[in-house]
Amino acid sequence: MTTNPGDGGQPGATAVIDDSPASAEELAGPRTTGQRIHDLLHSRPNLGPAAVLILAIVVFSIVSDNFLATNNVSLVLQQVTVVATLAVGQTIIILTAGIDLSVGAIAVLSSIVMAKLSAEQGLPGWLALIVGFAVGTICGLINGMLVTRLKLPPFIVTLGTLNIFFALNLWYSQSETIRGTDMSSLLLWTGETFGIGGIRLTSGTILMLMLFFLMAYCLRQTAWGRHVYAVGNDAEAARLAGIQTSRVLLSVYVVAGLIYAIGAWVLIGRIASASPQAGQEYNLDTITAVVIGGTSLFGGRGQIFGTLLGALIVGVARSGLVLAGVDVLWQNFAVGVLVIAAVAIDQWIRKVKA
Repeated sequence: MTTNPGDGGQPGATAVIDDSPASAEELAGPRTTGQRIHDLLHSRPNLGPAAVLILAIVVFSIVSDNFLATNNVSLVLQQVTVVATLAVGQTIIILTAGIDLSVGAIAVLSSIVMAKLSAEQGLPGWLALIVGFAVGTICGLINGMLVTRLKLPPFIVTLGTLNIFFALNLWYSQSETIRGTDMSSLLLWTGETFGIGGIRLTSGTILMLMLFFLMAYCLRQTAWGRHVYAVGNDAEAARLAGIQTSRVLLSVYVVAGLIYAIGAWVLIGRIASASPQAGQEYNLDTITAVVIGGTSLFGGRGQIFGTLLGALIVGVARSGLVLAGVDVLWQNFAVGVLVIAAVAIDQWIRKVKA
């Protein structure tokens, strides 16, 4: 702030001139409602999916009196469990700006291995589980090695291994379904139900929730989780900062493979059998849950619980449309619109403020 002598024949008079720098907000002017919403969604990525889920529940509860019935709520939660479990692995891969199209193939192959070892080889349930988990982990390792060692695009790698793992699944199973009655009861444990306030949940649902909390802790509280976000945000910058990006990427695919095998266990309990034809839609379903949940396909942004919200949104939408009498064709149409809208919103949120 400076003062200048006054003029106009009044000696000693001074005029005050404010030359202090203006803040960026003052120069930009008042913020619009759209800008405030943009900032809020950028800082709280789970807020958008949560609002969509609440809105969907309200709308469908008005459309159908049976939507909030305990039987329907129980069914929705049980249907969501398998996709949500598998989507945990898909989430950490998409956080690194990758994608996995072999989700369903790995899960089904792992389930077939578990079931056949128990039903035909007579292995104890716990040992069959361990072998099945190892199969899923090895499949993830193969994906990771191809991505990190050969520097192949994740889309191409997992598109190829999708066909490889599915072919192995048909060969090993001989295209035959394995009945739950022939397996160890431990393999069917994830399908056991219990009541909470009139709602029937499965042990697989509890296992799925525990997996979400564990992954949330790993992503938020560990160096590994911070490195996953860093690699997805800018792999070259992460490398220059001293992060071993190839090792991080490899670990992500290995962990995802193990999670898919856990999802295979949940799948066996859900359908009380092991079918080589199951899970073919899980590839797109998991990507849908992750994208609608707010995780960016470009990597580096998103939260694991957003994926759970995304899976619930899809489950609620499908259930509500069924109760409303909407044809399956238009149910898929609605899910497709949700995916495109989610990606469009993500693009908008990622824009740098002018």
